[in-house]
Amino acid sequence: MKNPFIPIQKVRAVIIDGRAHEDIINTLIKFNIRVIKTIKCEEVYDAISYHPDIVIHPIDYQTLIIAPNVYDYYKDMLKNASLKLIKGEKKLKRNYPENIAYNVARVSHYAIHNFKYTDEKLKYYLEKKGIEFINVKQGYSKCSTCIVSDNAIITSDPSIYKECKKYFIDALFINSGYIDLPGLNYGFIGGATGFISDMQLAFTGEYQHHPNFLDINIFLKKYRKKPVILSSKKIIDVGSIIPLVYN
Repeated sequence: MKNPFIPIQKVRAVIIDGRAHEDIINTLIKFNIRVIKTIKCEEVYDAISYHPDIVIHPIDYQTLIIAPNVYDYYKDMLKNASLKLIKGEKKLKRNYPENIAYNVARVSHYAIHNFKYTDEKLKYYLEKKGIEFINVKQGYSKCSTCIVSDNAIITSDPSIYKECKKYFIDALFINSGYIDLPGLNYGFIGGATGFISDMQLAFTGEYQHHPNFLDINIFLKKYRKKPVILSSKKIIDVGSIIPLVYN
């Protein structure tokens, strides 16, 4: 099964943090991509309250599971898109682990999460698609995982790195930090990236100050992915850029 975080073509639209800087938004628009801004999820703490990967998980290219907290907003925003929207069971609450139910990473035919806290409906649909589960301690799995290819990721999380290596997934381990996330000490590489075509991986800002800058670029080149820098500002965690390739 194809990974919905890696589009099979140039994307039609992306879902992105409603607070994303205008530089990021304008660059995406220049690529002729429709920008769907998130609404605030009032029930979770402020730093992640607009993050798409907190409230949405794409099961496949046509199907999104959405937290009931914000379901009606996306139902309206995506009413003209040929997508199936499913309301999740778990209503998100302010703090960890009550806010991680949909923050699931994907690589190959695996889903990565702390499955003790995953939304039950999301688990049902993943299993229905034949997705196998890799259980990790990290509940903010998607935030922590930059998906690079069908079998490759970048992460700063030791538990995700360790488990992925067991499953022969190529994982680049990088230093934590060096990514902005207003309200918290730092953000994560998964939350600061997202594909805008099958070969173009967008970064929310410049990351040359990151100590693993060269390692990241070499890893991307290995998988023939081109980094697209959306802003001249420092890279920032916006809760992932979720690609949509609807008809």
